[in-house]
Amino acid sequence: MNIDYNSIVRFIKEHHVLTLATCADNLPYCFNAFYVFLEEQSSFIFTSDRKTRHIREAEQNTQVAGSIVLETETVGKIQGLQFCGEIKELQGLQALKGRMAYLKRFPYAVLTTTPLWTVEMNYAKLTDNRLGFGKKIIWTKKV
Repeated sequence: MNIDYNSIVRFIKEHHVLTLATCADNLPYCFNAFYVFLEEQSSFIFTSDRKTRHIREAEQNTQVAGSIVLETETVGKIQGLQFCGEIKELQGLQALKGRMAYLKRFPYAVLTTTPLWTVEMNYAKLTDNRLGFGKKIIWTKKV
């Protein structure tokens, strides 16, 4: 992995809530979710009920966008990640591994029976003002 990706991963691992945006029938929608990040797969794991608007929309259009932000009033400390990826439900062994990782970070989720979903990130842009005003670190997954 390169230095840019490592900076992005470090930022992702410092946080635990992301915002994802879906779009169906030209109507955008966003939601928040607790996540765990699997660095090797460049993927976020989260849980959500199939009946939610965002999951119904994601089943129509698997391309999603998201963000993770550091909330601060100090301009010099602003950090935020915007990313794009593809969402899908975890199945089989992937679901078991995903659940183990999710429960390790959020043990209280042991009582939930909702499915696990993954967003495999294919693009990320980290804005980090600590490196200079408006400094951007961009990563694209190699195909």
